[in-house]
Amino acid sequence: MTVDIFKDYEEMSQAAKEAVIHSIYRKKNLLLCAATGNSPLRMYKLLAAEYCEKPDLFAEMRLIKLDEWAGMAMSDSSSCEYYLQENLIGRLKIPAERYISFDSAAGDPAGECVRVQRQLAEQGPVDLCVLGVGVNGHLALNEPADALQRGCHVASLSSETMKHAMLAQRQSLPTQGFTLGVEDIMQSREILLLVGGRSKRDIVRRLMSEQISTGLPASLLRLHRNARCLITQDAAG
Repeated sequence: MTVDIFKDYEEMSQAAKEAVIHSIYRKKNLLLCAATGNSPLRMYKLLAAEYCEKPDLFAEMRLIKLDEWAGMAMSDSSSCEYYLQENLIGRLKIPAERYISFDSAAGDPAGECVRVQRQLAEQGPVDLCVLGVGVNGHLALNEPADALQRGCHVASLSSETMKHAMLAQRQSLPTQGFTLGVEDIMQSREILLLVGGRSKRDIVRRLMSEQISTGLPASLLRLHRNARCLITQDAAG
């Protein structure tokens, strides 16, 4: 994993946008795995601006949702689906046939994981995976544990994850979530890990200094031959 430090969030986001655009030029039907949250938000807005100038560039791009809260309506403003529809899918005019998504309200959660895993097997692997990192080092919703699951699964959320900014306005918090597994992520041809803000300073220190361990899932990215970590100066400390 290579590490680049940027003076601020805007500079980091610009660099991330340029990396995505470069990947699309290399492969028109790029399969992009998209995280949610604050870290990639500005990058998505920059991609939307690029679409306004070059809509044909995104005409074949495909998208897979990294994770999703379980038991929540897809239309809920706290859902990952709502976030992606508002900030990426709708902006880039990505149709349903080019989008793989967990259904947050699926009646058969285990079956939903099988369905998404099958679609990923048919269309993957992921070409470019955009990730953030949780304050406890989780990767997608793969929480710190003695052992991690390889493929799509329903994960139990840690208390730290349930404090995620996307859930801040909710009275009833989800206790589970759908997520790609660590093998799905590590099989990505390229990975962009975006880390910004002083609140991530401790996890950046741990990510760079501690041993690679399932107790710190994000540390596994250090084993990936084409992973790039983009960090803002205030997060790097």
